[in-house]
Amino acid sequence: MHILKQSQILPVSIERLWNFVQNPKNLDPITPPDLKFLIVNEVPEIMFEGLIIEYQITVPLFGKQQWVTEIKHIEENKSFVDEQRLGPYRFWYHYHQLTQEESGTKMLDRVYYKLPYGPLGKVLHLLTVQNTLKRIFDYRKETLAVMFS
Repeated sequence: MHILKQSQILPVSIERLWNFVQNPKNLDPITPPDLKFLIVNEVPEIMFEGLIIEYQITVPLFGKQQWVTEIKHIEENKSFVDEQRLGPYRFWYHYHQLTQEESGTKMLDRVYYKLPYGPLGKVLHLLTVQNTLKRIFDYRKETLAVMFS
């Protein structure tokens, strides 16, 4: 199992940041354009428990992939989880948390994930996956900093 952690403090209220993250359509502008991210099904402007979201994403070395996640464990203005139901990972559990700080709102992402393919998956993780995920989350961090500056 691998764990990716990232946090940042944005100079906005927790309510303003929550209003942004609770809309599934806002995932598109914070995803690197080269991944050709696309939400396939109709989604509401406000997520809810059990919401199923179907995406199409271009994964380096593997091309277009279907990805289906379920939104779970929503605590309004605090946290939620997106958990893969179908996709490129053997396991994907992404915990999102917002906490109020003196200088704004701290946004924490903690992703627990595992690749398929056994030993080959471990090699792929070292060669490409961990760097791709780092690049995606760094892009998100930079984009959110600009959006909420």
